Amino acid sequence: MTLSALSDKPFELLVALEQRARTAIANREGRDKQGEDWVGVGFKLGQENFVTARSDVREILPIPNAITRVPGARPWLRGIANVRGQLITIVDLKAYLGGGASLMGRHARVLVLASRDVPTGILVDEVVGFRRFSSTDYTGETPATNIRCENYLDGCYRRDDEVWPLFSLAKLLREEQFLRPNQETGA
Repeated sequence: MTLSALSDKPFELLVALEQRARTAIANREGRDKQGEDWVGVGFKLGQENFVTARSDVREILPIPNAITRVPGARPWLRGIANVRGQLITIVDLKAYLGGGASLMGRHARVLVLASRDVPTGILVDEVVGFRRFSSTDYTGETPATNIRCENYLDGCYRRDDEVWPLFSLAKLLREEQFLRPNQETGA
């Protein structure tokens, strides 16, 4: 279908333009696939690398200046913060997974989740930027990690000597303990 035939369908026109751009980039880079790349957000917990779907992260922030503790909450729930008028829960992901508290160093960041129902930011030790992988780099095999997170992994991406476990924020948001961090109820 030609682009002029889509002039009265703006969404379909944008999709067609994006696909053509991806194909052109793939051809220029010598790849034979048609833009079948996957892009995620790379982050560190301790010394381990992880990647999560870009679509699951609304934004990446430095640690908010003011985080208010929540009485009776588990230690991994750092508190709540006002981010441009919206209150979000700040969760220390490494502490939640049993890996010890994250250091609030200069590289630490908050990944604000793209969930309308659960306004949450997860504290990570470092964000290493966007990571682009070919579909052939993906394997459904769950790699061994130092931090106990196997329940939240959806395989990994392997390229050369690098292994990037795919951390599912959607699985994290379905976890009852994560959604109800009150110590008194034991949940």
